Amino acid sequence: MKPTPKSKTEFASRRAPERRSPDRQVSGTVASVPIGRSALPSLLAFGAHPDDIEFACGGVIAKETRAGRKVHFVICSRGEAGTHGTPRQRAAEAKKSAALLGATIEFIELDGDAHLEVRATHVIKLAGILRFVRPSVVLAPSLVENQHPDHAKLGRIVRDAARLARYGGLKELRKSPSHAIDQLFYYAVTPEAEPRDISPVLIDASAPEIITAWTAAMKAHASQVSARNYIELQLARARLNGLRAGIGHAIALFPNDPLVLDSLPKSNRSARRF
Repeated sequence: MKPTPKSKTEFASRRAPERRSPDRQVSGTVASVPIGRSALPSLLAFGAHPDDIEFACGGVIAKETRAGRKVHFVICSRGEAGTHGTPRQRAAEAKKSAALLGATIEFIELDGDAHLEVRATHVIKLAGILRFVRPSVVLAPSLVENQHPDHAKLGRIVRDAARLARYGGLKELRKSPSHAIDQLFYYAVTPEAEPRDISPVLIDASAPEIITAWTAAMKAHASQVSARNYIELQLARARLNGLRAGIGHAIALFPNDPLVLDSLPKSNRSARRF
């Protein structure tokens, strides 16, 4: 087995079931803590671009890491097709933002920004990451097409990868144990990307420390927020969701499959407040 990297920016104490691919670069402030030892099962979030996760659901990430959940970001481009910011700048912003949220982060190469296509090779590559990290919960961009085309395509790739990660006989991944996640949730970077045929799950992000951490993570993407007031857009969306639910702020996630509850009391409450 390949020796575990000694860098503080690697999952230093996690033992991988397979050899680490050379392009796996992992950074973050909590990387030295093995994912498997958290009291809560881990969360893996995929983004097509360096800022997608933070803008869409950074408040959810902040809340989960502060509750003790290990969160890891996989970013599938460096935003090289964007109008504002260089790939190096945007990658640095993403690393800073992830650290502010308490998450670890890595970048992988697929087809490049604005060139992503749904390919079996990509699906298998992400399935391998799922087997390596072994998360319970996965976040991915929604499948709605009325948004940046990379978002919807990545959502499809992640959805298919979550299924293939379960298949022990897949020849490309036979060296790593199969893995089944518990739940796949989609996030929407923009209002237009919200699925109309899926009832959302609203995550309460009202606590001041969560809003502060989320806002700081969005501000870390200075090249993007200097061009448009993305922060106000996302906070306004969360505020509207919060008003629906009778709370301060809420972030909508959209389940790929029906949620299974152990009992009715664990469903908490509905968002019907008007």
